[in-house]
Amino acid sequence: MTRIDCLEQLATAIVAIRLAHPTRVAIDGVDAAGKTSLADELVELVARTGRQVIRASVDGFHRPRDVRYQRGVDSGEGYFLDSFDYDTLKTILLAPLGPLGDRRFRTAAFDYRIDQPVTPTSQTATDNAVLLFDGVFLQRAELVNTWDFRVWVEAPFAVTVPRAVQRDGAGDEASVTAKYRSRYVPGQVLYLNQCRPRESADVIVMNADCANPELRFRQS
Repeated sequence: MTRIDCLEQLATAIVAIRLAHPTRVAIDGVDAAGKTSLADELVELVARTGRQVIRASVDGFHRPRDVRYQRGVDSGEGYFLDSFDYDTLKTILLAPLGPLGDRRFRTAAFDYRIDQPVTPTSQTATDNAVLLFDGVFLQRAELVNTWDFRVWVEAPFAVTVPRAVQRDGAGDEASVTAKYRSRYVPGQVLYLNQCRPRESADVIVMNADCANPELRFRQS
């Protein structure tokens, strides 16, 4: 399957969802599986149908650095358990877009690069808006009832770690590789084993080959 065919089929499946509130789409996967690129590419295809598109990421809901690393900078358990503020994510974004929400939302609460809270302008969603939200750990128990459609972006660690090193290395590939091996991959393994996100996803995007992904929809 070509990438554009994959994207068009996925966009069609998303816009086919009709609810009385905005459609909240989780684009989940391990680090460097291709979640952000996929979400970014879907924006135009979904917007082309006339639906309002809200684009956000779990990166806007980090906890402060001292909380994230309280178990140690190389702790995989700390990565899985301490990285993100799910209560705030639900309060300012997912719940307002849900069945009982008022449609007033904000797309971020924290900038991890400066380790400071942020307060973006509040926006209002239309009833048929689509939230495209990418990130890691999106099918944790804290978020289990907050998504209307779940996408799992699949790629093995043998592919994702070199991708991440190429993306994040900036001349220090050895230390980035070590960080993934010590913290990020073990944290993801905990998530895969405890939450089994592949099993609960509505669709899996097989993305080891980004140019030729495959879609696997869950059988109803």
